[in-house]
Amino acid sequence: MSTTMKDPSNRRTLRRPALDRRTAMTLAADEYRRYADAVAALDPDAWTRPTACTLWDVRQMTAHVVGMAAMAAGIREGARQRRIAGRDAAAKGIAFLDALTDVQVRERAHHSPARLTEDMRRVGPRAARGRRMVPSFLRRRDMGMPQEVQGVEESWSLGYLVDVILTRDTWMHRSDLAEATGTAMALTPGHDGVIVADVVAEWAQRHRRPYRLTLTGPAGGSWSAGEDGEELELDAVQFCRLLSGRGTGSGLLATAVPF
Repeated sequence: MSTTMKDPSNRRTLRRPALDRRTAMTLAADEYRRYADAVAALDPDAWTRPTACTLWDVRQMTAHVVGMAAMAAGIREGARQRRIAGRDAAAKGIAFLDALTDVQVRERAHHSPARLTEDMRRVGPRAARGRRMVPSFLRRRDMGMPQEVQGVEESWSLGYLVDVILTRDTWMHRSDLAEATGTAMALTPGHDGVIVADVVAEWAQRHRRPYRLTLTGPAGGSWSAGEDGEELELDAVQFCRLLSGRGTGSGLLATAVPF
């Protein structure tokens, strides 16, 4: 699960990663590779299919994933994307994240599926390396932009973004890809199971109520806390999709977790 603590520089409570750094960086590198493998296996007609991200088809969603990886891969590219997105957000009166993803998709509007696949193969290892090279003193700091989760603003450390959110985002889009194209999402306990377990722990920390949870499939497991809690059983990937806002959950499943 993620943790929260006070940042001595500004006394605000920061959400920080709970995964150890080595595990987080292994997950990051493997997830980029898995996304590249998934798009490489697609039939040509799959790239135009709509996704749960309603503004994007498969090609546009992959353009975002490639663009986000490119941002993580290098300081100059990250600064360039943020500069353009900041300007666009101010001009259009939209959220910075919406402006950023728009830049990533717009700049790759004419990239073919073959090019996007090759770009994902090329940039994934660089993105993993770039994230791994972020020094600990920066990772401990507030990322400087409050995030809204379920209507509540919270502060994230840069480490939470770099170690957790960037991997969850790619993983969730790989889930979107499988759903949109009717293909099986490659899942293993040692990779996807670790990501899901971290989500479960953060979910439990956020709602702080007793529960009994059984998640099925290769990424699943069983968790519980307290007594007489809500009993839930569902597929591990669908559990994460509900918490991400892809669908509407009730009871404890209405507790949002950022991806």
